[in-house]
Amino acid sequence: MIGFRTLLHKELLRFWKVSFQTVAAPVLTALLYLLVFSHALEDHVRVYTDVSYTAFLVPGLVMMSVLQNAFANSSSSLIQGKVGGGIVFVLLPPISYREFYLAYVLAAVVRGIVVGLGVLAVTLWFADLRLAAPLWIVVFSLLGGAVLGSLGVIAGIWADKFDQIAAFQNFIIMPLTFLSGVFYSIHSLPPFWQEVSRFNPVFYLIDGFRHGFFGVSDVSPWMSLSVACACLLVLAVATLALLRSGYKLRA
Repeated sequence: MIGFRTLLHKELLRFWKVSFQTVAAPVLTALLYLLVFSHALEDHVRVYTDVSYTAFLVPGLVMMSVLQNAFANSSSSLIQGKVGGGIVFVLLPPISYREFYLAYVLAAVVRGIVVGLGVLAVTLWFADLRLAAPLWIVVFSLLGGAVLGSLGVIAGIWADKFDQIAAFQNFIIMPLTFLSGVFYSIHSLPPFWQEVSRFNPVFYLIDGFRHGFFGVSDVSPWMSLSVACACLLVLAVATLALLRSGYKLRA
């Protein structure tokens, strides 16, 4: 496992060396979202009976930050390596495709959680949060980071230039995260859009994560857990198949 540990260390250093950009900037962005939305809607929106809108908003922003940054970490690393030619130094050593996958996804999970903790730290001043079920918080943060980290590996393998990664981020990741209940409960939507939201896997990640804070959610946390695990399994199998074939990496 020397190759795995070395690659994981390299991926962790890659984002930590520029932490002002990879950690501080997303934390500031989430804080701005909180300030704008809480100021505009605090007195007009009440999702749960005993939970203020600002408190409702914080877990959603934390999880959104985890997901977006987990995706950004693995996808940006691969596309930078492919465009700059540095990927050859990762592919030449005898590192198995399983170790390759685990290293990139674990690094993505770490970055996502570090950013999420940063967002939580700066937003705690604005809301009175509870910890109704801390285990759910841990489980969904790890699962969310792994799901989006895996999707980031797939995007990085598929893309040949930065524009394609940007398109993947803007037209797939952003809509999935913004339309997943970060800023609202799906029960506030018309019936048709409620059903549409149930086909968004990110909705289950955020709803299950929020359940860990308040003990209430739009759907059962066990259902959210089942959907999250199924998504991770499908993405992991697909990613490992791509890595094993060498698609756009060795071929």
